[in-house]
Amino acid sequence: MKLLLATNNKHKVNELKEMLNSSNVEVFSLADLNIKLDVVEDGSTFTENALKKATEIYKYLNDDSYTVIADDSGLSVDALNGAPGIYSARYSGGNDSDNNKKLLSELKDVPEGKRNAHFTCVIALVNKDITKTFEGICEGTIAFNETGDNKFGYDPVFYYPPKGLTFGEMEHEEKNKVSHRAMALKKLKEFLENN
Repeated sequence: MKLLLATNNKHKVNELKEMLNSSNVEVFSLADLNIKLDVVEDGSTFTENALKKATEIYKYLNDDSYTVIADDSGLSVDALNGAPGIYSARYSGGNDSDNNKKLLSELKDVPEGKRNAHFTCVIALVNKDITKTFEGICEGTIAFNETGDNKFGYDPVFYYPPKGLTFGEMEHEEKNKVSHRAMALKKLKEFLENN
């Protein structure tokens, strides 16, 4: 089976390869197939964005031997009515650090106990026979400061109560067992193994 992961993020490609760890599945990135299509994510939900990305790339590829997988993910904060949500990556108009600073600033008057948040990841799978999505959610709270060496996305401010650490403080392998992406990938893996 040939899986095209709709990303140029090597980290995501390696993560998927590790998770599937299967001899009968080959995983490709957009770069591997020299695809330079930039899909505009203008959906109103993570599911719409993931489906749009997977569908457009599948049509562009025009090769039924591939199955395309695309994901969309982000952080939703209860006290901000679900923001930044689908705008997580471009919340501040700057980089990850700017996004975290803006988030902490907007929550500066929100007390402990009212800072609930969750990460969502939706993975869409599209091929000639199937269009399906898999959702993973990870519950936590927003810390008062950035902590930890892992500076990826909102990890330094997302506090995960079962471990008593922010995602930024957790070891990579440890985070990959409990994250929203891990949950969605687990459902995807089960589906692929059973179908």
